[in-house]
Amino acid sequence: METRRSPARTRVLDTAARLFYAEGVHSVGIDRIIAEAAVAKATFYHHFPSKDDLVRAYLAEQSRMQRAVVAGLPAREPRETVAAAFEFMCQVGAAPGYRGCAFLNAAAEYPDPSHPVRQVIDEHRTWIRDLFRGLLADCGHPDPDRTADILILLRDGLVVGFDLDDPAAVRLAVREAVTRVLAVPA
Repeated sequence: METRRSPARTRVLDTAARLFYAEGVHSVGIDRIIAEAAVAKATFYHHFPSKDDLVRAYLAEQSRMQRAVVAGLPAREPRETVAAAFEFMCQVGAAPGYRGCAFLNAAAEYPDPSHPVRQVIDEHRTWIRDLFRGLLADCGHPDPDRTADILILLRDGLVVGFDLDDPAAVRLAVREAVTRVLAVPA
């Protein structure tokens, strides 16, 4: 798959990201993306041989952006970093136009776990789990593996809750849940 950052590739990827997130991957056709990105069909296929290649690139870019956000969080104690990551997710979830998690949305449209799109989703989820596990291990948490799994489930619930429920209530529940999950039993 072509990864060079040409202006046409960037326009296609930006257009696809906007449309996929707003309307869903399967409901947006290639011809619409080509038209809205103002590129020739040959240019599109030069960069993305198939729609699945475009979806994979879209999700890889979403992952790259999320990793950059985490890398840009101020240095703090590991537990505070976990709490800050969840606070950032709460800010995103409460923002206008929020439609859930791009990865969970795409996973719902690609149910086959062996599909190449699902592999990108799995790689991103592994990164999140490893991030939480590493932060928990760094602060001496007694069970970083299980607690990282719990935080992933909390994250999954958060991204759905902000789409369906009152954002203020979700934010309060998330803060309390993170505090409880991070509390180390004596």
